[in-house]
This record gives sequence, structure tokens and C-alpha cells, in this order.
Amino acid sequence: MSLKPILLTASALAFSASAAFAEYSLTVLHTNDFHARFEPISKYDSPCSAEDNAEGKCFGGSARLVSAVADARARTNNSILVDGGDQFQGTLFYTYYKGAMAAEFMNLLEYDAMTVGNHEFDDGPEVLRGFMDTINFPILMSNADVSGEELLADELAKSTVIERGGEKIGLIGLTPQNTDELASPGPGVVFTDPAEAVAGEVAKLEEMGVKIIIVLSHSGYAVDQAVAAAVPAVDVIVGGHTNTLLSNTNERAEGPYPTMVGTTAIVSAYAYGKFLGELNVTFDDDGVITEASGEPIIMDGEVVEDEASVARISELAAPLEEIRNRVVAQSAEAIDGDRGSCRAVECQMGNLIADAMLDRVADQGVTIAIQNGGGIRASIDAGEVTMGEVLTVLPFQNTLATFQLSGAGIVEALENGVSQVEEGAGRFPQVAGIRFVWDATAEPGSRIVEVILADGSAIDPAATYGVVTNNYVRGGGDGYKIFSSDAMNAYDYGPGLENVVADYMLAQGAYTPYLDGRIAQK
Repeated sequence: MSLKPILLTASALAFSASAAFAEYSLTVLHTNDFHARFEPISKYDSPCSAEDNAEGKCFGGSARLVSAVADARARTNNSILVDGGDQFQGTLFYTYYKGAMAAEFMNLLEYDAMTVGNHEFDDGPEVLRGFMDTINFPILMSNADVSGEELLADELAKSTVIERGGEKIGLIGLTPQNTDELASPGPGVVFTDPAEAVAGEVAKLEEMGVKIIIVLSHSGYAVDQAVAAAVPAVDVIVGGHTNTLLSNTNERAEGPYPTMVGTTAIVSAYAYGKFLGELNVTFDDDGVITEASGEPIIMDGEVVEDEASVARISELAAPLEEIRNRVVAQSAEAIDGDRGSCRAVECQMGNLIADAMLDRVADQGVTIAIQNGGGIRASIDAGEVTMGEVLTVLPFQNTLATFQLSGAGIVEALENGVSQVEEGAGRFPQVAGIRFVWDATAEPGSRIVEVILADGSAIDPAATYGVVTNNYVRGGGDGYKIFSSDAMNAYDYGPGLENVVADYMLAQGAYTPYLDGRIAQK
């Protein structure tokens, strides 16, 4: 791969040839938001079949990552491998093994450090501590006081120092400040301002004589840029949390790789093991970056899978069949999730999914749920409901996404939803918390006749409402561009939609499917 330098700072230009011997070069290999994707994934980030994988149509998976990391290390004599958080949650591997499988493969890959992501707290401090006790490298979190949580107090460090190529490298961890709202850290963990926390650790590291400082940040691209601006002594920020792809060649990238804020290089490699970040940096004798270049490496079918890892993952996957057969709920009647229903009219499965979504986040001030009909892939028979059935209905490993939007924006979204009914498009909206009437004879874009809220009042175009959907739709999928462009306070990485639905059904006892007229035609 050709890696073109994209930065040459003024300090580099002034750097005399006679002092060149003092330069120090380092390759930073990095991942983030892996979310238990040990097996290969499709281009849609969903499970990929063995047949497609054999044909080279799949991406990622730990077996490819093992090979890619080995190849990258062979290209340099001085490298580190770090992770931007959220190894936990996302597939049945996490459901079954919690953090144990992540620890096994991260140890195999010989990571140097990672930061705590919010999903590392999904099952409380207990599971995080078990993971910490198993890994062979430090996990870091600077912006939290953990003294009130005995499982983490005196165990979870804010920063650490490693040595590579005769140079000390300071590593600092960063976690979302609102992790207490996103996961289950418990009352004993108090989160603090990220920039202030990083500044405090930088001061400590500089007192120790550390000149090269890298922040492992699970706080999102915008926060990373703010931290870089506020704490210019940070050299590199390895990002995570917002699944941001930074690249100089990929048209879907949100910014260049690296994104420079002053002399701080910010990198992020999307998510799910689809890329391995590879940043090459050169520092002067004062620890200031003089050159930074790189590009995320796509983990496609051209990356040969490590055979031993393939075998181990297959072995660990065997018990998952038991989970797929596990009974998670009961249904008093068959639940209609037929494509012809859910992409054209109110359907029973659409009501179930939308109701479950809304129920899960109602305490967050969310009052409206919208699920795309195309995301509903099957019906469920009466009687016992297995997790395998739920996963057949919802196979895409979507997560709950919440945001705020104006009433006018919601109407625009519904217009999109009913704009291609004649074509059987997957954008048809299944809803909860509202009911709407639409006119199939009107031109697309002017079909919504009325939208009524749960209290019986008409939606106010100027008011702001809390909305829940899945992360695919929130990102603009199925034509819901308004959710991507106009969403406020968006969070796309909630619990898996399949788990939300299973939990909701279980709480209902013998779930009875129904229709209530929430979607009607004029």
C-alpha cells in the first residue's frame, strides 16, 4: 500500500539535517468498536454466510485481523496495537461468552492497550472486572472517578507508560462522559469532563519525562477534535464510539486520515473489524509530530484468514446453536411479519417491534418509534418463541438509535416512508406513539394527511420530539435522510434490536399480536 505523507509541519521544515538522527518513527495499528464480530461480516455489517466468505464476499473477522496485524508489523520495526473501545456487545458471541472471547483474541493479537468503551459497562462493573483480570494488557479510563466502585478502584488505571524502540509512550484512556446514561456502570463510577481529564494525565506524564502521548478515546469524532484543540500536547488520538471512518481514499469517509488539529493526529477505523488502522508517525526530539501518514486497511476477501483462528472461532461458535434454539418468549397467536403486509400497511410484527423499541426508551423522554418495514424479515408461529426465530425476523444486528427531531421532520420522514409503497419498498414506516393517515392516490411527497400523537393532539411542526428507530434508518437508510441530516442529540449504539424485542415479549407473558388502526389510508 502506498502511504503518502499528508502533513509536514513547520517544525519539520525547520528541522536541520544534522539533527535528523534524533527523529523517532512509530506505526500505530488500531481498531475500535469491534462489537464481538469474531466471524466475517457482509458489506451491510450483518452476518456473512460461509459460502459468501469462501467466494471472497465477506469482510473482517478475527482470523483476518490476525493475518493483517502480522503483515502490518512486518512492515515496520517499531509498532504498537491499540483499541478505541467497545469490544463488548453486538453478537451472540458476547451474549454467551461475555468478555472472555474478546480477551482471548486480544491476547492472541498482543494488544498494547485499550480504552473502556461504554458497552464495556453493559453488564456492570462485574463483567468488566472479569475481562480486566483476563487480558494481558492495560485497559484505561481517565475521565471517571472509580473510587466508589470496589471492583474497579485501584485496578482501572487512567493512563500507562510503555516503551517501544527505546522511547517512552504515554497512553491515556477516554470514555463517553454520558456512559451512565448509555450503559450500567453503577453509582460508584462518576464520569468527568474529557478534556480536563486528559489534561491532568498529560501533566503527570510530562512530569515523568514522557514526550509522546497517545489518547485512546471512545468519545466520538467531535469530542476528539475538541480534546485535541484543548490539549495540544496530545500527539495522537485513536478514536471510537461514533464508528467514524477517516480515510484519504474512501468516499464515505467523514474526514481525512489522519485528521490534524494543530499538531495532533486523529484517527478512527470505522467499526466491526472491517478495517485495521495503520498510522505512521515521525516525531522530533521534543516529541512533536513532523510527519503523519496512513490509511485504514480494508479487511476484505484478499486478506487471508489465519487457519488456527478460523478453527478456534468455529469451536467457540458450536454452543451458539443452543442459544439460537433457546426459548425466549411465548406468543398466544402467530405474529404476521409478511413482507407484503409490513411494507404496505400496519402489520402485527411492526407493532410489536415499534412498541418494544418505544417501551425500552420511554423513560428517556422518547415518545415516537419508527421501524422500517424492510427490516422485518419473517413471521413467528404461535407458541414458544426461540431466539433463532427473533433473529430470523431481525437478522441485521441493528441497534436502538435515539434522537430528537422537529414535528416537521417527522412528517417529512413519514412522507418518505409512504413514497414507494407501490414498489414494495422497505421504507414503509411501522410506528408506535403516533398514528397517521395517508393518501395512496396523492403524489409521493404529499401523501401524509394527518399525524396524531398518543394524547390525541395533532403533531406540532415546530415542536421537538424524542424519536427511536434502528441505527440503519437513523443513518439515512431506506431514504430516511432527514434522520441523518437533522437529528439532534443522536445516539446510534443502544442495545441490539433483537434483544429489545425478545425482552419485551418475555415481559408480556404470552404475547398477543394485534392491530389498532395506528396506520390508515384515506
